[in-house]
Amino acid sequence: MALSDKNGISGPVNEALAEKIRARVNAECRLPCAVAFVIAAEENQEPLVIGQTADALGIRLTRCQLGLFGYPGHAKGWERLPADTPVAEELRAALWAAATEGAITCQALWELAAQFGVARLFVGYVADQSGLKVVSCQLGAF
Repeated sequence: MALSDKNGISGPVNEALAEKIRARVNAECRLPCAVAFVIAAEENQEPLVIGQTADALGIRLTRCQLGLFGYPGHAKGWERLPADTPVAEELRAALWAAATEGAITCQALWELAAQFGVARLFVGYVADQSGLKVVSCQLGAF
C-alpha cells in the first residue's frame, strides 16, 4: 500500500514521538517493524500510533516480523526457508480456526507464534502457504 493511500494521523504529529522514530530509522531511512514495536513499548503507545506517525513523516516500514514485506528485492522474509520445511498440522489447524473467510489478523498470528513457540516469520510463512490472507497490520502498514 502506498503511503498516499493510507489514513494518517488526524491532527498534528507528536514531535517527541517523531524524534524517537527519526532516531531509530535504518540506513535506508526506513523503520523496521521490530523497532517500531520497541518504540511503542518504550513510549507506552499503541503500535498503530507509531505506524501512523512514521507514515506522516514519510518513513516507510520495513522487515515485517511475519515476513510479508520490506525485504531485499521485494522478497518475502521467509523465502530463504527450505520449501520442504515441516509444519505441524496442529499449527495449520489453529491458523484456520483463527481465520475468518480466509483472512487472519497480524495479531492472531503473533499470538499463535507465541502459543506454539515458533518464530513469527515461520507463522507468516505457514499462513501464506496455507492460502490465508493476512489483514490488519498492527502498525497500519495494510
